[in-house]
Amino acid sequence: MLKRFVVPASDFPELPCASEGDVLTDDLELSEALTVVARHLHETDTPDHTMRTAVRLAVRLLPGAEHAGISVIERSGHRRTIAWTDEVVPAAEGRPAADRHRTPYWEHLWHTPVVHLADSENADEDGDAALAAAGLRSALALRLRTEKRRLTVLTAYSGKPRAFDATATRIGRLFTAHASLALDSVTVREQLTEAMRTRDLIGQATGILMERMNIDAAEAFDSLVRASQRENIKLRDLARRVVDAKRAD
Repeated sequence: MLKRFVVPASDFPELPCASEGDVLTDDLELSEALTVVARHLHETDTPDHTMRTAVRLAVRLLPGAEHAGISVIERSGHRRTIAWTDEVVPAAEGRPAADRHRTPYWEHLWHTPVVHLADSENADEDGDAALAAAGLRSALALRLRTEKRRLTVLTAYSGKPRAFDATATRIGRLFTAHASLALDSVTVREQLTEAMRTRDLIGQATGILMERMNIDAAEAFDSLVRASQRENIKLRDLARRVVDAKRAD
């Protein structure tokens, strides 16, 4: 399960600071900045670490961004924030919609990779009273990961209306492309590491059963599988139980 994190502000001094008015004046500067971004993202060692780094980098790099968060959006409409730069983000994203008959702006991400909220106080432009109540006037939401039943989304926020222009959108899409690749890469590494650990754990449990029951490896493994199905417990967890019991002897 993904964990929630509070992410402190970070300088990344080698990058321009868009929130302080620094501007990337040409494609070369943008390319160099994205190279630095990619390095920071690919130095992370878990998906949670990648997302914590991504929200910090987003505020540093995206013109107009004052806050940023990453959230998971379910097909059911439920949304949960899993990384953020400061407490205003989960507070705003966790507020219930004031108008239940209006589709939240971020729901449009199921059909398009980028969604703008120009002014949360303008009801005629798909406003969002929950954001307005938190002092957030505009938002730039970008898809990070698309799955059948859920989206992972990075959203940048500003206390000013219409803070995100075409330049911010362009940089945001390039940035999320790097963040998405880094997230996929670290997720695969974590899964492979977990698979190796699981294989070793099951191997230990099989060896314990071979010794205890005087059976061969195939019979020991089959015994584990049958017990897993009978007790409705994952094979990995059952193997860990066998190994832990042996260590406790």
